[in-house]
Amino acid sequence: MSITDPDYSTNFFEGVEKLLEIWFKPKSAGPKGDLRNIPRESLESLLKIVHCEIISFSRNDKVDAYVLSESSMFVAERRFILKTCGTTTPLMCLKPLLNLVEEHAGFVEVEEIFYSRKNFKRPDLQKALHRSFQNEVAFLDSVFENGVSFCMGESEDDCWYLYTLQRSKPDILAVDSNDSNNNREQEGKSLNPDQTLEILMTDLDPRLMAIFTKKQSANAEEATRRSGIDTIIPGMKIDDFLFEPCGYSMNGIRNGGEYMTIHITPEPEFSYVSFETNVAQDSYLDVIRRVLDVFKPGKFVLTLFANKASPAADCPKLIKKRGKYDSFGDLELREVEYCRLNNYDLSFAFYSKFPS
Repeated sequence: MSITDPDYSTNFFEGVEKLLEIWFKPKSAGPKGDLRNIPRESLESLLKIVHCEIISFSRNDKVDAYVLSESSMFVAERRFILKTCGTTTPLMCLKPLLNLVEEHAGFVEVEEIFYSRKNFKRPDLQKALHRSFQNEVAFLDSVFENGVSFCMGESEDDCWYLYTLQRSKPDILAVDSNDSNNNREQEGKSLNPDQTLEILMTDLDPRLMAIFTKKQSANAEEATRRSGIDTIIPGMKIDDFLFEPCGYSMNGIRNGGEYMTIHITPEPEFSYVSFETNVAQDSYLDVIRRVLDVFKPGKFVLTLFANKASPAADCPKLIKKRGKYDSFGDLELREVEYCRLNNYDLSFAFYSKFPS
C-alpha cells in the first residue's frame, strides 16, 4: 500500500482512496443472481485494469472480502465495493465489471451507484481520468443516466466528492415536514437496512504511525494488536497485512454481511488513515470515539449514509443538528452538510483541533 524508503523519504504515496460501490437490482425471473459467482480469475483480470492485485481473501456466508495491494474489495450477493488508493484507476474497470456481472450473475440493471473520495493531496500524480472530479463525473455520465455530483466541504484541503444516481432533485440541508417524514417511512418499509460510516483522518502522530512499519512491528497481527485496531468493533474476523517497508491494510467481517476496513499510509509528510464500516448502530458515537482513540488524528472528515430501514436512519440528521456530535475531545465540528438522496440520508462533517 505504501512503497517508500524505510527512513520516510519524500517519495510520495497518495493514501486517499477512490471508493466505488454498486448495488444491482434483483432479477425478476430465473435463477437467483449472485455477484460471488464471478470467477476469481475474472476478478484478477478486472483488477489489472485498476493496477492492483489480490493479496489475501476471507469470506463468510454473506460476503467475500479481499485485501488488495492498494486497499480492499468486497463482493456480496448484489453489492460490489472497490476501494483503491495510490494512482489506481477503478473507474476504468466499470464497463468490464458490468459485463462480468451480466454474464455470471445475470444482473442487467444498476440499482444504486456511489463513487466518492476525499480530495487528493497530489492530484497531478493521478492518471488522467482521476486527475479531477470533473473528469470522473464526465466519465460516469457517459455510462449512467440521471447522475448527480456533489462537492461537500468549503476547504479545498478537506473536501469530499460524491457521484450517485438521482431520480428526483436532492434536498440539501433539508428541513423535515410531517408529510415528507411519513412518505419516507413508507419507502423504508420496502428497503433492506443499509448504512455506511467512513472516517478519513489526516495530521496523524508520527509515533503512533510508526507502529505500521516493519521497523516497529514484526507483522500485521502485532500492528493490529499494538494499535488497538482489534478493539474498535468486537467480533470481527480480521484479515490484515503489513506492507514492506511500511503501510497497513485490514478487512474485518462478521455475521450478517457486516464489514470494516482500515487503510494506513504512515509517512509523516503525508500520513492518512481511512476507516469504513457498514455495522448497524442507532448511534455511532462510541464507534467514532474508539476510532479516534486508536488513531488520534489532528483532523478528519466523516460521512454517514443511512436508508430509512436502517437502525441508523436518524443519525445523519443528528449530525446535522450537532448536539452530541459537536465535538470529540479537542476535535471540534467545523463544517456540516446534510443531503437527502433517493433512498439514503447523508451527512458530511469536518472536524479539526484548530480552525482550518
